[in-house]
Amino acid sequence: MAEEGDVVSKTFRALVERADRKFARVRDFPSYGRAQGQHYFQKVFKAYMRLWKYQQEHRTELVKAGLNRWEIGEIAGRIGQLYFGQYTRTSEARFLVEAYVFYEAILKRRYFEGCKVKDLGVRFKELRFYARFLLVSLILNRTQTVKVVVEKLKALVDDCNANFRETNFKEWKLVVQEIVRFMNADTTFTIPSARPFRYSAIFDCHPSSVQYVARFHAKKVLKFRDAILMSYHRNEVKFAELTLDAYRMLQCLEWESSGSFYPKHLAETKENGVVVDYSGTSGLIDMKLVADMTDPTLPPNPRKAILYRPSVTHLIAVMATICEELPPESVILVYLSASGKPSHINASPVESSGGPKRTTKNKLTSHNSLEQNFSSPESHINGKKGSSDYYDDYLWLGSKGNGGSSNLYPGDIIPFTRRPLFLVIDSDSSHAFKAERGEKAALLLSPFRPMFKDPFSADITQNGSQFTFFLTAPLQAFCQMTGFALSDSDIEVLNNAENILSTAFSKWEVILCKSPSLDLVWAQVLSDPFLRRLIIRFIFCRAVLSAFCSSEESEQYVPVCLPQLPNSLSPKAEVVQSSVSQLANHLNVADGFHFDNT
Repeated sequence: MAEEGDVVSKTFRALVERADRKFARVRDFPSYGRAQGQHYFQKVFKAYMRLWKYQQEHRTELVKAGLNRWEIGEIAGRIGQLYFGQYTRTSEARFLVEAYVFYEAILKRRYFEGCKVKDLGVRFKELRFYARFLLVSLILNRTQTVKVVVEKLKALVDDCNANFRETNFKEWKLVVQEIVRFMNADTTFTIPSARPFRYSAIFDCHPSSVQYVARFHAKKVLKFRDAILMSYHRNEVKFAELTLDAYRMLQCLEWESSGSFYPKHLAETKENGVVVDYSGTSGLIDMKLVADMTDPTLPPNPRKAILYRPSVTHLIAVMATICEELPPESVILVYLSASGKPSHINASPVESSGGPKRTTKNKLTSHNSLEQNFSSPESHINGKKGSSDYYDDYLWLGSKGNGGSSNLYPGDIIPFTRRPLFLVIDSDSSHAFKAERGEKAALLLSPFRPMFKDPFSADITQNGSQFTFFLTAPLQAFCQMTGFALSDSDIEVLNNAENILSTAFSKWEVILCKSPSLDLVWAQVLSDPFLRRLIIRFIFCRAVLSAFCSSEESEQYVPVCLPQLPNSLSPKAEVVQSSVSQLANHLNVADGFHFDNT
């Protein structure tokens, strides 16, 4: 019997080593590209499934041979990590849900907590598990799970500090600070009754405009297949490598499941005092549970490459790869959020989330400096630039002192306009992209600077970008801009405000579909629900900011689109102004606006 147990133990260890070697090959594989790593993923997944099945079938012998519960948890965690990796490569919701279910099973079965190991290496494995579970839960909007896991992570970091005094856990304290800061900024946590960022058939498909959208047909209709999301700001709100702005855009470009998104309790049995589960083919979870949490009737999500602090050359390489692999008759969305010249970075009234607030003198100095930076000649305002100043403005991707190697110029985008391009630029240098040449592309360009009733709301290190917020959560952005405080007690007010917006957006969709002057660039993407929603929300954002600032400041505070959208939906159009006015009156904030035709 001893020999048999020894053989089982050696076989198990060999399977672990083999699976780990295969895992190492896919762990750092690029998350962009259509065929990248698929073959390797299948091989490593099979290796871990075989490993899991083996440990399950020989659990008794392995426990006698010294198998620890945390080792079982680590295997399950690797499988969850593989699923999440597939989600980042494909944007398929089922992979994200699979990852969540695996991580939740680890938490419920206490694979790490139950062992009470005073081993530093095991503690680090548990810390990494919590961090990965938090990221998956955040993207799935499982707010209650996030709150539970955050508390467990805090307790674990405190326990590690107490029991391993010779080790510095500063980085893990920063992880805790990051997630708490993210929760404080994310409206999913601060406004529990708010509608989802994801595209919901219940809220975003307007009944009165459905027939017009369905009948609309341009000479050329493009399918939205791929997106590149990049946010690069100093001290911006983030968790792990997901910034708040990229997170909001990620959510905005996915479908919200119409079914139940809350998992059932997993059935558990006990063997030798150890919790195990034999309910599914994976040996860990009930596979039917995943089907309950996903909606097979929804179309696939567009693929998204999320880039965290990329170099300029890396960003261009990713764009080149995705454009090269883009299927025919498809459009790619590129979202770039970054500061302009390094000197523009001090525009924020707060230097960092933990730093002291600036004095009035410092704020005035910063404002005057910005006025000089943005005092562009009339030719620039009109979108015409000479060859001498063509490279004067850019997006800044890099740390201080990197020079031109960190500058992303408008001209860098030109080669990619050979493919249909939907470009969203959120920057204090966004208008430089009005001079972009090449094939005609759809451009949504942010204002030079945000506009708020409370100037401290403009701090991107606290709240994220205002323009991105309008594109992803227009009502919340409107309330933030006007200083209207939303809370659970305002649920009825919030619902009525959402209905006002829904009615307005439905009208605007009909106008777009019926407009004879709609440019082909917009017409060929209007049938896509994600891009149509961005266009409609841009119209709302432009109208709100135009009415909120004085006319002489409009060049600084109002976003721009190229080519121009129909005049029937301009900020001065009655159908647009009346809707903004109705919303402002409903929330009792109309005194901050300047309306012409209401």
